[in-house]
Amino acid sequence: MIELTVNGEKRQTDVSPDMPLLWVLRDEFGITGPKYGCGIAQCGACTVHINGVAVRSCQARIGELGGAKVLTIEGLGAQSLHAVQRAWIDHQVPQCGYCQTGQIMQAAALLDKTPKPTDEDIDMAMSGNLCRCGTYVRIRAAIHAAAEKL
Repeated sequence: MIELTVNGEKRQTDVSPDMPLLWVLRDEFGITGPKYGCGIAQCGACTVHINGVAVRSCQARIGELGGAKVLTIEGLGAQSLHAVQRAWIDHQVPQCGYCQTGQIMQAAALLDKTPKPTDEDIDMAMSGNLCRCGTYVRIRAAIHAAAEKL
């Protein structure tokens, strides 16, 4: 039995230790914010925070996460919208929206580590998150706006 805390709630699962966290979240716990995009940690759609660090959940093996604290998009804005979520709305970032949960989680992790990021900081931190709709200019603007609010 593997125990971890997901969005502030203690959870247990009895699955193969090789199962990716993404599938545990989605199939075992019913948490569907993290999306399957590529399965090889190249697109960022599955990004969650593990112990405060942005991680691609498609490559994080559940067997290595016993006792970990996992935060998904559902937990990020559970009480009220996070500043990044508000900025995403204000700047009309999403088009199709598929990548947005991963983008938001990556941006929130960036702002936790770098409260006043430069364009270069943003581009570097967000480079592993792909958006087929190409909303990168709005993503950068939203991150700057969120930084001002935090």
